[in-house]
Amino acid sequence: MSQPIIVEHLFHAPIAKVWKAITDKSEMKIWYFDLDEFKAEKGFNFSFVGGPPEKQYTHLCEVTEVVPGKKLTYSWRYDGYSGNSFLTFDLSEQGNDTLLKLTHEGLETFPADNPHFAKANFVGGWDHIVNTSLKNYLEPEEK
Repeated sequence: MSQPIIVEHLFHAPIAKVWKAITDKSEMKIWYFDLDEFKAEKGFNFSFVGGPPEKQYTHLCEVTEVVPGKKLTYSWRYDGYSGNSFLTFDLSEQGNDTLLKLTHEGLETFPADNPHFAKANFVGGWDHIVNTSLKNYLEPEEK
């Protein structure tokens, strides 16, 4: 069992705003992935295509846990490949700010011979998504 990827970021935004950003598909498409449909409901299945320019993968996901305003977990696997992982967003209020803790576990179940599934790629990807894309969305710089 390998160590999960954990990315934490303190956003200068109320918890309701962060929750909406991670659960509303119209907001998710701006900073995350453009999903055809998404509902923060246990058992909801969704998919999307993404990956490096040279190889796009169909991601197959199912929401497995929802604690409204606090926690969202869904499975994360790839069509046509073995393995299944789980992605969790945990939110906690820190005064007027929100601490987001993203945990991605189970990466070791993906085919080790596919370099696109290397842990380093996920580390870099989640770091960029949380600390750059989501940060820029939730905390736009004033002009």
